[in-house]
Amino acid sequence: MALKCGIVGLPNVGKSTLFNCLSNAKAQAANFPFCTIEPNVGVITVPDKRLNELAKHVQPERIMPTTIEIVDIAGLVKGASKGEGLGNKFLANIRETDAIIHVLRCFEDDNIVHVDGSVDPVRDKEIIDIELQFKDLETVDSRLNKVKRSAGSGDSVAKKTFEFYNLIKSTLESGQSARSIELDAWSEEVMSDLQLLTAKPVLYVCNVGENDVIDGNDHSNRVIEAVKGEDAEVLVLGVGIEADIAGLETFDERKEFLDDLGLSEAGVSRLIRSAYKLLKLDTYFTAGVKEVRAWTIHHGTKAPQAAAVIHTDFERGFIRAEVIKYDDFISLGSELACKEAGKLSVEGKEYVVNDGDILHFRTNV
Repeated sequence: MALKCGIVGLPNVGKSTLFNCLSNAKAQAANFPFCTIEPNVGVITVPDKRLNELAKHVQPERIMPTTIEIVDIAGLVKGASKGEGLGNKFLANIRETDAIIHVLRCFEDDNIVHVDGSVDPVRDKEIIDIELQFKDLETVDSRLNKVKRSAGSGDSVAKKTFEFYNLIKSTLESGQSARSIELDAWSEEVMSDLQLLTAKPVLYVCNVGENDVIDGNDHSNRVIEAVKGEDAEVLVLGVGIEADIAGLETFDERKEFLDDLGLSEAGVSRLIRSAYKLLKLDTYFTAGVKEVRAWTIHHGTKAPQAAAVIHTDFERGFIRAEVIKYDDFISLGSELACKEAGKLSVEGKEYVVNDGDILHFRTNV
């Protein structure tokens, strides 16, 4: 399941440095705009303590975490929607992602230039919002022109679609993103077909200095206030500190560094889990002596489709799923103990897999 989160923001806000921390790739990080021209893609593991707990009981030969892709997209500037600063190419890169991680500069440093001359994360957010909204308006206007004639001829579906497109247009023209529109099943499908940039779920990352990683600062507080009306999460993160942590070689060194800062874990771990949640993903596990493994599914996935993540033939030949809840497995210590305690259930094709389920699929393949 190749799902991507795109890291966006103005130039010099810490995007590429954050990407390096997340993926251990070496995207160039330099003190000038457009350092990133082609998007860098990194496959990152999703931290999940449940895997390690399962492994303690099963003692497998290997542990396999699940992954998502992170894309470092070059810095946008004013006029990107009109092609400024290679804007069309960058906006196309955003369109290919499933969710957006929007990095905002919330630190003061005279040695790092700001493309607009001063630190103002709310202004920076609005600049990118406007560029994405302008691009979405182009898309909606184009679709409106195509459906207008059919809507006028009495086609009920075309009329309904035309009205919905106009709702999106008025929302964008009012300075709001498409994700702010409440959707039912039909409109969600229509919205998905449009592939609008501002319909993508967003996570705001406030990049602060070392002294502000715990409580944030005035800049990050302004961001939190500015996004209250959005269905979005805000994380306060010290990207420079995360780079220092990533550069340490041992677990003990990293733990000591975090302890000195008063942090319980690295910020990138929180970010990865938040990105996973942003994509509306769940995890189920398979557990055996050969391998304890995490598998990624969309929230609400039924058992046959969950089986297809392992192999597509498993969906075609699906018979049943044997399900153990994670807490029961950890409490009782083994699959056999769960069976004996009546904690293993047998589920059919309509079973909706829950996050944390431990599954064994029976198929005729």
